[in-house]
Amino acid sequence: MGRIYEERSSDSPYVEKIGHFCIEGAYSQLCAADVFWNFMVVKHLGKTVFTVWGPETKAALMTFPVGAEFLFIRFKLGGFMPKLPVNHLVDSGMLLPEATSQKFWLDSAAWEIPDYDNADTFVERLVRDGLLVYEPVVEAVIGERPQAAMAPRTVRHRFLRATGLTHSKIQQIARAKRATALLENGVPILDAVDQAGYADQPHMTRSLRRYIGYTPAEIAQNLTPQPPVYQIERGSEMRLGEVAS
Repeated sequence: MGRIYEERSSDSPYVEKIGHFCIEGAYSQLCAADVFWNFMVVKHLGKTVFTVWGPETKAALMTFPVGAEFLFIRFKLGGFMPKLPVNHLVDSGMLLPEATSQKFWLDSAAWEIPDYDNADTFVERLVRDGLLVYEPVVEAVIGERPQAAMAPRTVRHRFLRATGLTHSKIQQIARAKRATALLENGVPILDAVDQAGYADQPHMTRSLRRYIGYTPAEIAQNLTPQPPVYQIERGSEMRLGEVAS
């Protein structure tokens, strides 16, 4: 086994989940697209870095460095940081500047790097200091509730600023994951095409290759490895190469 993994839910309305894992041996993972943005703490070769990563719009293979330890805080759609705009971090990330070996700079202040146990307290402080806010337009758009008081252009702008993605892109990724779940549960490919709302089988094949990294046949035959790990982990590995050098 290449990794030890644990995750938990959070009491915070801003957080999807919190996870922690260690890489004990050679380990690679094909990671699916993901609509959420994340904080990631990476420990490797005696150094700790704090990063923020935006949503991922395509699948990619990630190879993890042996001995690395990761903590991620995955945020729900609608929660965002105006001073770290997620729409500038799609398919990429940002290394926040180091203050000390256990602190990083954020909004001109030195913050303690959180761990698995106190991550909720860290998020609460972000909210209290006004650095993490909620955009209600996101929930309204996803719930297909018209915003008559706002111009459509304003709604699109606020949605994109908070999520980094268009509503259409979020729907495409969600549909690909729904199709994957259907196939993993034994639904025939042509039935999955219909139930997931694709125009035809080639349409679903293109979508799953892009967003999941596998064809429908590969998924149906259980040729995938373990369930995808959060895509933010890919970028952290690239950053680790710089940290380790």
